Amino acid sequence: MRDAARGVYSTPNFHSSFAVSSESIRGGNTMKRSQVNQAIRDAEALMEQFHFKLPRWGKWSKEAWQKNSDLAAYNNQYQLGWDVTDFNEDRFDQRGLVLFCIRNGDQSDKNSVPYAEKIMMVKEEQETPLHYHKKKVEDIINRGGGNLVVECVKVNGKGEHLDKDIKVAVDGEWVQVKPFEPIILSPGQSIRIPTGLMHRFYGEKGKGPVLTGEVSMANDDNGDNYFDQPLGRFSDIIEDEPAIYPLWNELK
Repeated sequence: MRDAARGVYSTPNFHSSFAVSSESIRGGNTMKRSQVNQAIRDAEALMEQFHFKLPRWGKWSKEAWQKNSDLAAYNNQYQLGWDVTDFNEDRFDQRGLVLFCIRNGDQSDKNSVPYAEKIMMVKEEQETPLHYHKKKVEDIINRGGGNLVVECVKVNGKGEHLDKDIKVAVDGEWVQVKPFEPIILSPGQSIRIPTGLMHRFYGEKGKGPVLTGEVSMANDDNGDNYFDQPLGRFSDIIEDEPAIYPLWNELK
């Protein structure tokens, strides 16, 4: 395992696979609304711990959004607000993510802003699975809490893994790693992920949840996520209790 500050420990085994776009994979397994609500509450508590403040509409109820329909439509169009996913695998604590998109542009609109910003909560050993983006360059940032582990692998035009070393920028310094060699980001550190580089991340065991930031080019979670496995980006939700806040794709 590579610590961005302390050197190399070990290298995981190499394997190969194929990339699958999430655009055509929606629905499938479901999350309960109670799970979504709890995930949001946990993320809010972590943000509060590190004094990270959301826009005022980050705490709007469904009723408040209904009174602000123009802003709701805008946020839906630009994918702004809360987002909770288990990648349609029904094991959120092992594979899942809570996100809040604060600002974003539209990749297809040249008149739109070209950048995006997200804040996320990543639990210990909670994986955001292998994926890459064709249009988005992103910096993934440890904003506080535990250690964030990032693994990368190059892929060819078919999305197959390549057994080639990777150079990535950690806080602006170039680091060379083997495929799937973990890079540990301590609080304050960041890594730049270029387009086409397959990557995954998770919280290091025993270090606590990670408040994780993302600063990137304009983001499109509907069409610019290419997963290593046939996973869905969005989950169907069983309404077992009222939503504390609607997700961005539920805004109208």
